[in-house]
Amino acid sequence: MLTELDIRPHPPHIPIAMLYEQDMTEQSEFGAVLEACKRYPRADTGKKDFGYGTAGFRMRADLLPSVIFSVGLLASIRSRKCKGSAIGVMITASHNPAEDNGVKIVDPEGEMMSEEWEWFATWLANARDPEGLVKSFMQCINRLRVLAHNPRKVIFARDTRPSGEALVEALKAALVATGTEFIDYGIATTPQLHYLVRATNTLGSDREYGEVSIEGYYKKLSAAFLNTMHIEYASQSGPVYVDCANGVGAPQLKELLKYLPADKFKAIIVNDKIDQPDRLNNRCGADWVKTQQRAPEDFTGKDWDRWTSLDGDADRIVYYFCEEGGIFRLLDGDRIATLAADYIGELVHKSGLGEQIKLGVVQTAYANGASTKYIEKTLKLKVEFTPTGVKHLHHAAARQDIGVYFEANGHGTVLFSERALKALRKHQPQSTAQLNALTTLRALSEMINQTVGDALSDLLLVEVILSHKQWTVKEWLSTYSDLPNKLMKVNVMDRNKFITVPGSAERRLERPPAIQPKMDEIIAKYQEGRCFVRASGTEDAVRIYGEAAHAMEVEEMLAQVQEYVIHISGTHIEPWVYKREDDRIEELEMGLRRDPPDPLPGGEQKTR
Repeated sequence: MLTELDIRPHPPHIPIAMLYEQDMTEQSEFGAVLEACKRYPRADTGKKDFGYGTAGFRMRADLLPSVIFSVGLLASIRSRKCKGSAIGVMITASHNPAEDNGVKIVDPEGEMMSEEWEWFATWLANARDPEGLVKSFMQCINRLRVLAHNPRKVIFARDTRPSGEALVEALKAALVATGTEFIDYGIATTPQLHYLVRATNTLGSDREYGEVSIEGYYKKLSAAFLNTMHIEYASQSGPVYVDCANGVGAPQLKELLKYLPADKFKAIIVNDKIDQPDRLNNRCGADWVKTQQRAPEDFTGKDWDRWTSLDGDADRIVYYFCEEGGIFRLLDGDRIATLAADYIGELVHKSGLGEQIKLGVVQTAYANGASTKYIEKTLKLKVEFTPTGVKHLHHAAARQDIGVYFEANGHGTVLFSERALKALRKHQPQSTAQLNALTTLRALSEMINQTVGDALSDLLLVEVILSHKQWTVKEWLSTYSDLPNKLMKVNVMDRNKFITVPGSAERRLERPPAIQPKMDEIIAKYQEGRCFVRASGTEDAVRIYGEAAHAMEVEEMLAQVQEYVIHISGTHIEPWVYKREDDRIEELEMGLRRDPPDPLPGGEQKTR
């Protein structure tokens, strides 16, 4: 992995002409970049530098033009480095408020940008002036040994935020200045752009992913969905109500519905006011439902109605319902993962491929312990733990024959390896039951987005499973009971002193050395007790997560751990406060709610 030293700019006293031997074409490109970037000066925020993380860059929209321009430069370099493969750029801030926006880069296979390149994204975005940006751009080309004459292509899209249109102009300016071919796909979901990147780069190969258009995305999902519903008794148990967070998922789901027969799939769309920007993610959407542990503000569901919420860019999804007495029940990413693992594992066994294809589930330390126990003890499947972050989950799942991963926040997918796909293609079924299972598995491998978590694809997946199992949300919920849990934050003098044990997936502390033994002693006193401490990625604070058999025991356990952490770190606890930018983003990426109200047994909460 590259380090900060690897990308440190050359000393300013060394003439650029001595560092680079450029022909006239390259000189012309640098001149064009210099002139273009003058139209997008960096905003002087007086705050810390911009940083590219799991969510890319994300901040107030008025701070983004210079950042977007720099991302355009890097996307051009990345495409050249990848020998002309199309690189994606998505302008979105997902679950953030409407006044925010963001941008992230998509690599050739439709996956998130390689982690090593995040350094360069951060470096370019933090150039202080046009001359500094051009110099950094030249140095990136040199450091990365990029052939300047290589072809380059970028495809991009944006969500429904009002700021998106102007930010697209900043991106285009960078692409024009660098002579980069580009395609603007307009308004699309984040997963649709990921699909388009892979489809573009596999077109004409034996790995062709699909038609290179948003219409092709709808065709691929709908055709696969119909192939999964080939069994006579497979039908929906009533409609599913879809809260689209007043974001881009609304128009895209409406379009997808045109490709699906109403007798096989019925969805009632709510919160689709994309013409009212202030309503985006406002007291609705997957993040609101997950963090608040309650239905959207304008929820009108009757008891046992099946509801689901997408987030602002439609890459995450959670289900929920209310039972008698108005008790809210959440079916989050952990629940979707267990449902998918149960069903797909059953299909693998029924198809006769149980000895050839192995199924695994990937979780982080924040997954509810009851879900882990259910997967290991009831489903008899292997669980692999990774550090927090979608990129870690995705890479681990890709190592499985079939890998299931979902964060609790509802972001996730199911990955089919080339080995598994080959087995599905070649297997000759020996009975009608094997044929039905094999047909469904093949269709699922087409319907489930293989590039990234996709709320629309995952919506179809859950509806297929419930239809095949002939389950309602009641049966789904009954598979296991969530353990009461809580997350808190403690401010510390230096978060870098809190280091987890390598290979522990952030579940055990190595330093300070006194804390983990004391935590083990505290945890041992509580039934189903589990607790861990990890450093924040954005501020001098640590997160303390705990769960136990009873809510009161969770409170007691965390109070003791908190007290000891304060004793060791020499600081104090502050009330939980969501910050609007980096801190809030980190918490939402983990998919956890803020300091919750006292839960009822099993985690339910009254909402009416």
